[in-house]
Amino acid sequence: MASFSGFSFPGFSRNAGDSAARRRGLFGRKTADTVTRDAPLRHRRPLGEIVLHAPHTLRALVRADELWLVVLAAFVGLAAGLGVTAMTTVTQAIHRVLFDLGPNERLSGQVEISAVRVLTALVIGGTLVGLVNLAVARWRPRQAVDAIEANALYGGRMSLNDSLIVVGQTMLSNSAGASVGLEAGYTQLGAALASRLGRMFRVRRNDLRLLVGCGAAGAIGAAFNGPLTGAFYAFELVIGTYSLATLAPVVVASITAVSVVRVLIPDEYGFDIRVPTAIEPVNYLPILALGVVCALVGIAIMRGVTLTETLFRRSKVPAWARPAAGGLVVAILALVSPQVLSSGHAALQVGLDAPYTLSHIALLMVLKATASAVSVGSGFRGGLFFASLFLGALLGKLFAAALASITVVQAIPPVVCALVGMSAMAVAIVGGPLTMVFLALETTGSLPLTVAVVAASVISALTVRRTFGYSFATWRFHLRGEAIRSAVDIGWMRNLTVGRMMRREVRTVRADTTLAAFRRDVPLGATNRVVVVDEANRYAGIVLVAEAHATDSKAESLTDLLHYENDVLLPQMTIKEAVAAFEEAEADALAVVDGAESRRVIGALTEQYALRRYSEELERRRRELSGE
Repeated sequence: MASFSGFSFPGFSRNAGDSAARRRGLFGRKTADTVTRDAPLRHRRPLGEIVLHAPHTLRALVRADELWLVVLAAFVGLAAGLGVTAMTTVTQAIHRVLFDLGPNERLSGQVEISAVRVLTALVIGGTLVGLVNLAVARWRPRQAVDAIEANALYGGRMSLNDSLIVVGQTMLSNSAGASVGLEAGYTQLGAALASRLGRMFRVRRNDLRLLVGCGAAGAIGAAFNGPLTGAFYAFELVIGTYSLATLAPVVVASITAVSVVRVLIPDEYGFDIRVPTAIEPVNYLPILALGVVCALVGIAIMRGVTLTETLFRRSKVPAWARPAAGGLVVAILALVSPQVLSSGHAALQVGLDAPYTLSHIALLMVLKATASAVSVGSGFRGGLFFASLFLGALLGKLFAAALASITVVQAIPPVVCALVGMSAMAVAIVGGPLTMVFLALETTGSLPLTVAVVAASVISALTVRRTFGYSFATWRFHLRGEAIRSAVDIGWMRNLTVGRMMRREVRTVRADTTLAAFRRDVPLGATNRVVVVDEANRYAGIVLVAEAHATDSKAESLTDLLHYENDVLLPQMTIKEAVAAFEEAEADALAVVDGAESRRVIGALTEQYALRRYSEELERRRRELSGE
């Protein structure tokens, strides 16, 4: 008979059960794509999604030697680079057809645009987006998991089919001219391809999370022609940490993806920015102030997107028609300034050096922020990555113009404020201070400017953290009820449930058992506590054996000795919820019942074992984070 912290379990061996599970995990055919019964439905492999596995020899090489994992990361970068190239080429071709652009023209860089074309493209495109959204909601209703959520909750597992749908929705939205970027689609595609490749090679959970980061690094690096930008995007936002063990795969994936884009579309992302060779120390104080302003405006934009979504949801417009209504609003704004259309690459390049007036900058900021909020809020698919860069550059120029009009100190060059504002705003909305620092460095090649960007980005990140606490992605998770603040792996905490930790064989007695019979059947020393059930076999409470045998006890029946009658655990509870239940009940052990209504006893769990398992998992994650 095996015993565990006071409960007795005849004929039960935890090690034997775990060994059998491990044997099934190592040699079972379907293990790589099988998920536990208590995992969320959207985490299970979709029906019809088949994962082909690489040959055993290749799988063994990748699992045994980290050098081969780097090789696998290079293939991830290759796939991400090709995906970014394909998405960019297709959307630009559609823009040229719909808006009558020249071969080298970009939509947001137009000075004038045909009212008929922009109204037709956005309204009809919005209608198509709405119908696609309706079809997806009806036939594939689960929420697609993005790279951050996959690494935080699901060990890097992403559905490629769901991700391809997201990519299609993003491309359709951007192609119609909605004020959204393709960066979210880039990241979704790169990360999903990496997840599929990792599952083909049956890599370990931590390696799969790393490969998802490699896919995101390649996508962002290729999107901005910046390998360091992509790498630190992965470290800060997708992997959630940096270590020497993760450096090589992520950097290799990012460099590979950037190389692919440079070969296939070499002139796509070129910026010609002239910045000063030095920044005066006296200018750092207003630069820090600009970081605070960008953070506050970024928070207002994130709140504005949520408010817009709420207004559309409360309106009487059907869900499928909301993108068309949003497209109509964006089209009207585009007639004032075409720079609000699409992500804004060309508009940013023009706006950094353009001598805009103060009123024009303010108007363009309001138009772009409104267009982005309406596009996302009405149902168009896409991100705010590049919109945050564009808005930050405009805010920086506005700040520089306002500063020059009220101070006698030598004015900061507008291009410096624009680049600093661009980075600080992106830090506030997207997150990732080092990502934006390296973006500024790789874009300008100026070390003095990079130092100023570091200062403003740190202030912006600190301001957002203290006043709001979320980036745009984690804010969306919060609105959905997910407690995710970063991509740091907390999925293990959800998988470590009471049902996994409990002992299933529990000794029980009927509540109508006499004290004499109980003392005869359960002598002192046999166990510490026994679960009591009523005549309907429902949980009634727990009796402490020592109390039942006490000579000074005045109890007349077992019901007089019951403890924790209303304190039970459910099998789907996480380790965090279980520990909280132990603390609230002030109990060393609790029974596990199958449901709050039926209350049929199916197991028991002690606080000591739960805390030990929690500590073991924390130590394991610490070793993984430190690269040990």
